[in-house]
Amino acid sequence: MTRRLIVAITGASGAVYGVRLLQVLRTVPDVETHLMVTPAGWMNVEQELAMPKREVEALAHVVHAVRDVGATVASGSFATEGMVVAPCSMRTLAAVAHGLSDNLVARAADVVLKERRRLVLMVRETPLNLAHLRNMVAVTEMGGVVFPPVPAFYNRPASVDALVDHTVGRVLDLVGVQQALSPAWPGLRAAGLADVASD
Repeated sequence: MTRRLIVAITGASGAVYGVRLLQVLRTVPDVETHLMVTPAGWMNVEQELAMPKREVEALAHVVHAVRDVGATVASGSFATEGMVVAPCSMRTLAAVAHGLSDNLVARAADVVLKERRRLVLMVRETPLNLAHLRNMVAVTEMGGVVFPPVPAFYNRPASVDALVDHTVGRVLDLVGVQQALSPAWPGLRAAGLADVASD
């Protein structure tokens, strides 16, 4: 049975997270991806990855125009596993937090929340002001998952790609997709670090 997952790329730094997520999901046989990218999202894809639009769109099974609020994903009757916004701009976070369905990204996120499905927002900004923090609280209270792409170093990553893969793997775990990018932490003893844990 095919599982549908919505992926959105918005205008925050970190377009690589959305693209890498699409690349990995393309290899999962039972997952159908529905992609939407905001205009600022496309600007970041070009600036950060120098990747042609057609190559990004080819990674998804279905591509929706961000202004097409009549698309399938705008309706709760269209069953999905959930949605990942990678990365999520503060503007998109605010729209979700306040229920402003003024484009397809915000509308699809609103649908995911009202249908009690999994919404993961990879919010990207620093430092955070009070509006950002309050919007994160609002989304969390509505059942969404606020997931800033904060790199982990306990696994001793050797490259930027390894950092990205670890984060993408964690996101895949959250939406119920099996992955091998970020293996479960075996514990300090198994990692040979038990001695450093003593206080």
